[in-house]
Amino acid sequence: MSRTVVVTGANSGIGLATALELATAGYDVVGTARSQDKADVLLEAADERGVQVRAVVCDVGDAESTEKAFSEIEATSDIWGLVNNAGFAQAGAVEDVGDDAVRYQLEVNLVAPARTARLVLPGMRRRGEGRIVNVSSVAGRISMPLMAWYCASKHGVEAMTDALRMEVAPYGVRVSLVEPGSFGTGIWDGASYPDEPATPAYAEAYERARRTTTMGTRVMPDPVWVARTIRLALGNPMPLARYLIGADAVGGVLAERLVPTAVTDVVKGLLTGVRSLPFNG
Repeated sequence: MSRTVVVTGANSGIGLATALELATAGYDVVGTARSQDKADVLLEAADERGVQVRAVVCDVGDAESTEKAFSEIEATSDIWGLVNNAGFAQAGAVEDVGDDAVRYQLEVNLVAPARTARLVLPGMRRRGEGRIVNVSSVAGRISMPLMAWYCASKHGVEAMTDALRMEVAPYGVRVSLVEPGSFGTGIWDGASYPDEPATPAYAEAYERARRTTTMGTRVMPDPVWVARTIRLALGNPMPLARYLIGADAVGGVLAERLVPTAVTDVVKGLLTGVRSLPFNG
């Protein structure tokens, strides 16, 4: 009997690629999506690939919806693996993002993975085995201007995952972080931006970011490479604690460690448009 793995946010990007990759590898995949229409996207993609997956409607940002969905899954299957992938991007300078938007960003990207872990861990502990893979981001290690709360949510996922990994290891449950750089997932295409920026400079930077991400998605690597890394983490008897993926992610982390902060601050500011080069005459 194949092992059951739940993949959250499985209707697009890394989640969709992961669900198909794991199903191809022989896992019993259950993908979650926020609506039936999004769940149908997963089912249609699986049909085109010639693999079988199951889809469950689940809004990970809502505790009741999440508990209902996971109860439905566990009624028919023992959940061996959980891939916490669901998330979204909230852009904006700190002074432009209100409390409600901050809370929702943290609810979906940070609180939800902890919630789903709590739901599956009793069964994993009882069986003496299980896997949890939390999809973070290089943003979990490197903060950027205009991305404060997205970065904060991913920093939080990293800290929570490190603690969880140590807590559940004695029970045969292995926990890993996957930290992708820039891949063609479309997450920033659908990012939320503030309606009324605090300064005109921020407004210009937001518009630049929209253009850059829209154009950049076309040349970014396929998220299948992240999916294959997740498959590796699930299949390895002794998985790594962290999997950093992508040349930009590796290069960015090295630069963050080796280059003085004063220099990286200026470079990040220039890249995001919150600073401009001084020109003479």
